[in-house]
Order: sequence, then structure tokens, then C-alpha cells
Amino acid sequence: MSKLTIFDLDNTLLAGDSDRAWGQYLVERRIVSDDFLVESESFYNNYYDGDLDIDRFLAFCLKPLMQNKLSKLLDLRKDFIKDKIIPMMLDKAIETVELKKSEGTVIIATATNSFVTRPIADLFKIKDLVATEFVIKDDEFTGEVEGIPCFREGKVKKVEEWVKKRGCDLSNATFYSDSFNDLPLLQKVETPIVVDGDEKLIKQAKENDWKCISFR
Repeated sequence: MSKLTIFDLDNTLLAGDSDRAWGQYLVERRIVSDDFLVESESFYNNYYDGDLDIDRFLAFCLKPLMQNKLSKLLDLRKDFIKDKIIPMMLDKAIETVELKKSEGTVIIATATNSFVTRPIADLFKIKDLVATEFVIKDDEFTGEVEGIPCFREGKVKKVEEWVKKRGCDLSNATFYSDSFNDLPLLQKVETPIVVDGDEKLIKQAKENDWKCISFR
């Protein structure tokens, strides 16, 4: 059975948070008001504190997507990737992804929605992306989340569904993450690796004797 490697995306493979950067980009392009950024920062503080209301946060993320035509959003996203994401890409992360591809199957599992993250996975040449999915109907975002959010236990469930379909095995998997929000999945895999971890995760890593590394 080939080795499975799972990478978190934000603050793990990237030197920053793609969702947060997308919000900043929309403000800079005057697609949303400055208030959007204030609300966004409040959600990110909740995320780092460990008390994010994921449903409220996703409803917030969906607002600008629902208020603009898909064709316009796709044009914006193209510039966003060039302006915000490419500068966040880390050489060590790219090298590690390539190494892991030579050893087996590689996927990205992220709480950030696939509209923002699909082109980022493409930059890393990773075909399989497990992310939060927003429903698009007739070229418009409906405001609904497809299935469950890819967050905490939801990330475990979505990865387990993916694994089951592909005949892989989590007991043979390695997972790289920076966030203690990913503890449920880190505890499920054979090899948890903490990358530029937050304070709470580093504490857990020390207690569990998990490997801690940096891509920065």
C-alpha cells in the first residue's frame, strides 16, 4: 500500500492564510468595505483561540461570493493568486511536497473553501484537494455549504471518506499541520508532523513526542 501524505494548507504549506489574504484582497479591490476586514479579523482571533463558530464564519465568507458574478470572481481570483499567494509559497514546502509525491499519494486537507484553494493546490501540482465546498448552481454561489465543513472533526470525516474511496489507510498516513484545530486528524494518523505550529499545538507535540519542523 502506497504511503499517504496529507498537508494542511494555511500557515503550513503557505507562509500565511489564504482565506484571510482573499478578504484583504477583496477590500483592496473595493469589492467589500473595510468593515469586512474588521469582522474577518474577529473570526481569525476566534479561530486561534479555539472557539470559531464555523457556520457563521462560512456564511460570512459566502457573502462576497454571492454578491458577484462568477466570471468576475474568477478574474479576481486569478490576480489574487498572482499578487497574494505566489509570494506566500515556501521553497521548503514545495521541496517536501515533491519528495512525498515520489513516495506515494499526496493530498491537501484544508478548512478553507475550494474556490480559494483549488488554484493553490494546482500551484503545488496536487490533484487531490479535500476542502470546504460551496454549492454553485447556474454559475452562481447559492450560499449553501455542500456536505460538512472541512474543519476539526469535519476534516477527519472528509479525509476518511476520501481515504475509503481510494483504498488508502490513515494508519499508514503522515499529516503536516500548524494548527491545534487539526488535533483530531493529527491524532488519527501514524505520523503527525507539526509545521511552524501555534503555541497550543507545540505544547501538545511536546507531550506526545511529535516531530516539529519549519518550512520558513
